Amino acid sequence: MIDELPYIDSLAGLRFGRQTGKLTAIHGGVIEASGCDVHQGQLVEIIQAKGGSRIKAEVVGLRDKRILLMPFSDVHGLCLNSTVVPLDSSLKVPVGNHLLGRVVDAMGAPLDRAALPAAEMVLSSYAEPINPLDRTPINETLSTGVKAIDVFCTLGRGQRIGIMAGSGVGKSTLLGMMAKHTDADVIVIALIGERGREVGDFIRESLGEDGLKRSVVVVASAEQPAVLRRQAAYTATTIAEWFRDKNKNVLLIMDSITRFAMAQREIGLSTGEPIGSRGYPSSVFSLLPPLLERGGTLKNKGTITSIYTVLVEGDDINEPVADHMRSILDGHVMLSRELAALGHYPAIDIQNSISRLASSLLEAKESSCIKLLRESLAIYSSSRDLIDLGAYEPGRNQQLDKALKLKPELDKLVTQNPSDTCQWSQTWKHAFSIVNTREQIDSEKAKRTYGE
Repeated sequence: MIDELPYIDSLAGLRFGRQTGKLTAIHGGVIEASGCDVHQGQLVEIIQAKGGSRIKAEVVGLRDKRILLMPFSDVHGLCLNSTVVPLDSSLKVPVGNHLLGRVVDAMGAPLDRAALPAAEMVLSSYAEPINPLDRTPINETLSTGVKAIDVFCTLGRGQRIGIMAGSGVGKSTLLGMMAKHTDADVIVIALIGERGREVGDFIRESLGEDGLKRSVVVVASAEQPAVLRRQAAYTATTIAEWFRDKNKNVLLIMDSITRFAMAQREIGLSTGEPIGSRGYPSSVFSLLPPLLERGGTLKNKGTITSIYTVLVEGDDINEPVADHMRSILDGHVMLSRELAALGHYPAIDIQNSISRLASSLLEAKESSCIKLLRESLAIYSSSRDLIDLGAYEPGRNQQLDKALKLKPELDKLVTQNPSDTCQWSQTWKHAFSIVNTREQIDSEKAKRTYGE
């Protein structure tokens, strides 16, 4: 007699039809459904009742027997008779060398109106956490081509740093300079929540044709739904991870992480999360560390150096997202609206910018050079009001007199035309020459005081 039990068990696991559901409510950007078995983060298709188009959506919440969905496109035409069809997976990201030089959306589809070749792999946009013991020390410098950053906020391959500023202070221009001039192998750029005009301007002007050739640009512009703006960050990070696994040195630029946080705030509040500081629910601050920790250096692989712009609301550097980012990152570059108004570009506030890894990346001579240059800038800054008013008389403060003599060369070091390419060796040669001038001033002063 044939044992029927194995066959019965096999049949029990088969699905002879796809379970579907129906919409039960539409509240602004959130759609409620019921009647199908789905999990958090799963994709579904919503089919209009009268043979209309299909709309993809993501499961963003489960409450009692209700399924909370956020669509990827406009909801006009949907009704309570619309059918919800679960798809078999969560969001996947197509990756491969074919992405170089291309502009894609948050789903990995091309935006530059040219077909993409078949992907080499398709990866989940949510990676497993990295074992801390699999990370290697960050001990190799990365030249960004921006003099002020290379000297005063030296970056290492695999470091994570934030660029913090209010709107209209030159973040995009600075990012374009770094993308064009860096010595990374691959640049992955995520433009999240940007105006459509700014996306085109950044690609054409800030990045340029040469910069685009070794870049992948992921775009989720301001008018797109919150789920796509959030997804763009994960898509860009997944693409960067694939290139790192191919032993490439990757520069990941995300503009901006604040708009990623705003997208998650919109999702969280729509699904009923309690409101926290400045309207941000707790999910925003729980998503940031896992996303940012995906960068870095790994054994027998390449590196991901991550640069995140933080849009400081109301120029308040202590607002929740900026404060949280400073606690996670390995340093930050502050941009000053006051310097930008004076035509000082890049408008980097040297005194309030720091790289936490600079001391381990630089030699003793270079660290000493930075210390002396920062000291001269600080002395000048503390007395700038007196100098601007003409109230300071030379000779009263020897340290300030020295800073005044060095100021023209210091200005040349910390300012730069966006189109200029500055080599690492030439930048440091300039910095050392300023320190040598300072030492010569000290020597001449000693001779006048004590004689030859």
